[in-house]
Amino acid sequence: MGVIQDHPMLRLGGVVLCGGSSQRMGRPKAWLPFDSETLLARVVRLLQAVVDPVVVVAGPSQDVPPLPPGVHIARDEVSGMGPLQGIVAGLENLRCQADASFVTGCDTPFIQPGLIRRLTILIEDNWICVPRVNGLYHPLSAIYRVDVLGAARALLLGRRLSATNLFEVVPTRVVSASELADIDPELRSLRNLNNPDEYGRAVREMEGHKQ
Repeated sequence: MGVIQDHPMLRLGGVVLCGGSSQRMGRPKAWLPFDSETLLARVVRLLQAVVDPVVVVAGPSQDVPPLPPGVHIARDEVSGMGPLQGIVAGLENLRCQADASFVTGCDTPFIQPGLIRRLTILIEDNWICVPRVNGLYHPLSAIYRVDVLGAARALLLGRRLSATNLFEVVPTRVVSASELADIDPELRSLRNLNNPDEYGRAVREMEGHKQ
């Protein structure tokens, strides 16, 4: 049931958000080819090596590429509400099966299992464990307990749609780059692909590693 060995009391699931508009990319990120699979399928596969179950959160009528058995697809209630709504949808889906979830986007093809395990250790009794690098939070490379649901829904009702608002209202463990350097020195896990140039570099990097 997604129990991380380093934190045997925490049942950890995974949430992958793919409901964004992909305006800067120019085409749906979830369907982008990456090596021998789609970008979404790769991210799901990487998470499944560490957590269980995994939920994909898509837009209300969004087409989703084929996924491995056992992966559930949840839907945002409405379009255009941003990642916070997706986090709520994913945690709602997992609440009876997990205590917390690692949340990421579908455009993070270099997730390192070690980073997820490290965040699982560092969360301790907090409700969120989130990296902050060069002054920027990474809310889509973070762990959220299902306990945050009430506060997250209240923020949505108040139209405070940024996921970072959640860090101000619930116990949050902020993780520095130095605390991750030994398991992900280049912080590749935090790297997301927002436009065709970034996608092209990532594909070339993957091909280079295979040679």
